[in-house]
Amino acid sequence: MKLSIIIPVYNEKNTILEIIKKVENANLPQELKKEIIIVDDRSTDGTRKILKEIEWKYKIIFHEKNKGKGAAIKSALKEVTGDIVIIQDADLEYNPQDYIKLLDPILNREANVVYGSRFLNKHNPRYIHLYLGNKFLSLIFSLMFMQKISDMETCYKVLSREIINKIKIKSNRFNFEPEITAKIIKLGYKIKEVPISYQSRSFKEGKKINWQDGISAIYALIKYKFFN
Repeated sequence: MKLSIIIPVYNEKNTILEIIKKVENANLPQELKKEIIIVDDRSTDGTRKILKEIEWKYKIIFHEKNKGKGAAIKSALKEVTGDIVIIQDADLEYNPQDYIKLLDPILNREANVVYGSRFLNKHNPRYIHLYLGNKFLSLIFSLMFMQKISDMETCYKVLSREIINKIKIKSNRFNFEPEITAKIIKLGYKIKEVPISYQSRSFKEGKKINWQDGISAIYALIKYKFFN
């Protein structure tokens, strides 16, 4: 079996090589091979130059325009050849050593979709407004789709290739998160959450989410509740 790891990147020159190294060193079951697909979403800080230097070693896609995280993931999905797909942000907030926990329910056929939740463990938020926004969005989702979920906005979404092939993603930006979550539920699948470690970074360090993304997420939830 093969695991496809998608890494969308935008202006992460300080972390991109370290996260790739962490992904490379992540413990996996012996039966799983790794496929790393990196998508540079038209970085302007030097990330692109760094990736050009290692292009010989990895499957790297370079966007000619900045399109957003959702668009980067869509580009990567066209190149995926693995049986299981996981999304890995290019910062260091999420730890690839959690892969083993995320993959276990799928490999044991307990679930087809696994989300890594930041909020099932004790969580000390750096920004209370972002924490409350995340919890609010997850609550809205739980009420609208009748499945309790603690962390809809998590980076760590793990899906079997079978499910990925059934979903057509339209969103280009952070509204990718509510769209794919809504479509998973509408297909009749349940999402299993497992606790993960999480190290929040500051806006000064490059954090990109803002309140406008929260508004966009609410709109996406309403949209994809009733439409495809």
